[in-house]
Amino acid sequence: MALSLDHDALPFLVVGDWGRRGEDRQVDVARQMGLEAEALRARFVASVGDNFYEDGVASTTDPQWFDSFENIYTAESLQVPWHSVLGNHDYHASCEAQVDYSKTSKRWRMPARFFKRTESVAPGCEADLLFLDTTPMAEAGDDTQVLGNELKSQNVPAQLEWLEASLSESKARWKIVFAHHPVFSGGVHGDTPFIVEHVLPLLEKYGVQAYFNGHDHDLQHLQAGGVNFFCSGAGSKVRETSDIRFTKFAKGSTSGFLSAVLKPDEMALRMVDWKGRVLYTCKVPATPV
Repeated sequence: MALSLDHDALPFLVVGDWGRRGEDRQVDVARQMGLEAEALRARFVASVGDNFYEDGVASTTDPQWFDSFENIYTAESLQVPWHSVLGNHDYHASCEAQVDYSKTSKRWRMPARFFKRTESVAPGCEADLLFLDTTPMAEAGDDTQVLGNELKSQNVPAQLEWLEASLSESKARWKIVFAHHPVFSGGVHGDTPFIVEHVLPLLEKYGVQAYFNGHDHDLQHLQAGGVNFFCSGAGSKVRETSDIRFTKFAKGSTSGFLSAVLKPDEMALRMVDWKGRVLYTCKVPATPV
């Protein structure tokens, strides 16, 4: 049974680490996403990065747009805006191609490398959604040579200033952040030290209720400092995960996605696998715990 839904709500899906030309259960996950989006009447899909494997897209006419996106997520219910962020694999090719695709696509939405959207939840209740570009913040490791100047040219201090200004000016009841890299994680990549040091304090200071990410190819819910962290990086190929001190739920080796229904007083979430099985459900209150 789908999440309870009424008129005053903002339903959406979150999926990450997916673009593999239909392989590694991507088609199966897409099918279940279509069913969930139809049941919820989802208003948008948030893609939390690594949109195209292994090396992003080279241009707006790259075959991957069709092989991994247009021809995979074909359900009518998924023909809604896809608000998307960049992942480290997207940095292997042209990040600007993903921004530029927004200019001609009916559903792909990436107006810039980081951006903000304000959505109506109900009369008198809004949600500020902030989409980050975390690859320049994260430790590139072995990707340093691959990412090269594309990575070095990004102004991380400017993005952090924008994030704090956006959060401090927000009057919305809900403040939600979408990014590729995790703050904390029990997955193979683990915590992201720079984000723990520089982004987490802003999330806590300004009452962000939820942070959604990918990067680790699993499904997780963690809670720390009043912020709920959700990893939805199981859009295709998956890996193992484990519990850490902040873990509320962790499931590896199972492809899937996350769905959410945002209401004025709470957000109801569930994690669904590639067979449509509900693995986990929870609710997040409108104010930090």
